[in-house]
Amino acid sequence: MHSSKDNLQILHEDNHIIIINKRPGDIVQGDKTGDKPLNDIVKEYIKQKYNKPGNVYLGTVHRLDRPTSGIVIFAKTSKALERLNKMLREKQIKKTYWAIVKNEVNPEKQTLTHYLKKNPKNNKSTAYIKEIDGSKKAILHYSVLKKLQNYTLLEIDLETGRHHQIRCQLSSIKHPVKGDLKYGFARSNKNASIHLHAKKILFKHPVSKESIHISAPTPDDVIWNACN
Repeated sequence: MHSSKDNLQILHEDNHIIIINKRPGDIVQGDKTGDKPLNDIVKEYIKQKYNKPGNVYLGTVHRLDRPTSGIVIFAKTSKALERLNKMLREKQIKKTYWAIVKNEVNPEKQTLTHYLKKNPKNNKSTAYIKEIDGSKKAILHYSVLKKLQNYTLLEIDLETGRHHQIRCQLSSIKHPVKGDLKYGFARSNKNASIHLHAKKILFKHPVSKESIHISAPTPDDVIWNACN
């Protein structure tokens, strides 16, 4: 899909971690499409930059859905990967998302709690108000950042990290993410993206313990640009 140097937007890099601003359409890890995943592109970049012989170590800390954009952390050492995985489990990595959704959103601030059940057949989650067999509790907090003509820009803090959580929960309150056909938006975006972006991340560096606070620029398109 892309060559290794093609538009790799690096937000932070040190000896232990590398943080990328993923473009919509890039896959983080290999899947059945056979398209070149971001982790391979990053490996090639490291190999070329540091003239590394043999295999390059790169651990995938977390994923983003293919049509979404924004911050992805990779670990360059096994020590960093192990610690970051533990931090994720213990909710010590704070992620903030931006989403552009259909219509005006009321109330302007809200906590959504649902029980999500994933259907592997169509790779889709369904939100329920009450717990059902096989469902997982999902909690997010949103606030309105900006009102556009037919859309609203939301800032979202996740308390849990479930499959398609933001997309599914927002759709269930009748505010699907722009371009997200799977979760009820009427039209797709031209490039098959959806307007969901992993905007900010805050965590302690797994090795140096310094505070890392990163914000990722949104993709360059008319609607995102209207939000900035």
